[in-house]
Amino acid sequence: MASILVIAVAVLAGFFMAWALGASSNSPPFAPAVGANALPTLRAALFIGIFAGLGAVLQGGSISETVGKELINGVAISPLAAAAGLLTAAGFIVLGVRTGYPVPAAFAVTGAMVGVGLALGGDPAYGTYRRIVSFWAAVPVVSATIAYTTASLLRHPNVPESVSVPALGGVVGVIVANVPLAIIPSAGAQGTIARFVATVTGPGPTLTAGYSVVMALASLAVGLGVFAVLRRSVGRSVETGIRSFLVGLGALVAFSSGGSQVGLATGPLETLFDTQLSAPDAALLLLGGVGILLGAWMGSPRLLQAVAREYSTLGIRRSIAALVPGFIIAQAAIALGIPISFNNIVISSVIGSGLVEGTGGVSRRKIGFTAVAWLTTLLAAGLVGYVLYRVLALIPGAA
Repeated sequence: MASILVIAVAVLAGFFMAWALGASSNSPPFAPAVGANALPTLRAALFIGIFAGLGAVLQGGSISETVGKELINGVAISPLAAAAGLLTAAGFIVLGVRTGYPVPAAFAVTGAMVGVGLALGGDPAYGTYRRIVSFWAAVPVVSATIAYTTASLLRHPNVPESVSVPALGGVVGVIVANVPLAIIPSAGAQGTIARFVATVTGPGPTLTAGYSVVMALASLAVGLGVFAVLRRSVGRSVETGIRSFLVGLGALVAFSSGGSQVGLATGPLETLFDTQLSAPDAALLLLGGVGILLGAWMGSPRLLQAVAREYSTLGIRRSIAALVPGFIIAQAAIALGIPISFNNIVISSVIGSGLVEGTGGVSRRKIGFTAVAWLTTLLAAGLVGYVLYRVLALIPGAA
């Protein structure tokens, strides 16, 4: 069993990592709202902490299995290795916060944990790497395309905003009905609104594997409910209704970011909590959730400004277009267990929505520098994690 000191350092490293995530990767979801002047920066930081923290506790943990157990074959992540990997990744993220260039947390954590895993003597999990890299490579293209298409629709002269905005909200509502949440009763770890309705009323005929007619109808009902609320709000005041929708989308994306990002902080600690501390999963998620909340409140304003104003000049409608793909892609990643970076998703969405008015509002220099920095982060985090673990393992009693 690892020493109490090593265990304490690993747990503190996980908490520090969660704090860094709250300050960095959980910031972009509300950046479009800040850029559109729908929310002041400090209020957005407050909302980020609340919603991301709730997401971490209520939807978190789906990425933990991949990060903690599937990046390396043949070895289990020890407390010392977890501490080395988490400290490495958090250091890169904090560096991004200090410089104003958002560092993708998934890149930093993945690189660092692969590095420490190799230092432990493990074998590369090539199948997992192919799955993750394929998803990462698709994110900028898919995110920017959805954002561009949505922004174009919202600006189309033949589609009134009294229809397009509520319709878009209805689509989001359908997705919300199928979002897994820990508080919804289910035979599995997490349930959805649609599945809970089907459990109570009976599933009815099956449409496809694991999805029934009742689930589809329940999802449609939630979507229609959101449509009706937005239609009424936009009918009273178009600008007020659109701003409310933008803030609501930011809350949903921040919630999703907490649910996916917390696994980056808690995944390396799963073996420690399971085998040596015998603590429930809820305790680990709570640790990550509190760290994310505090990080968002204390460190996110700088990144909010960077993403909102330096990557593209946004209006309210393009801001909505920037958030929709973020929510969709985040929930897809959670369902597939893929560690993702919200900086990657939201910045790609911001750029895609900004291209509606041409390339003048997009900083090509900043985009190019950020892309190179992200790739460098993946490789550098792996190298630093490998070396740091090797150095720490030389300390008597540490390993």
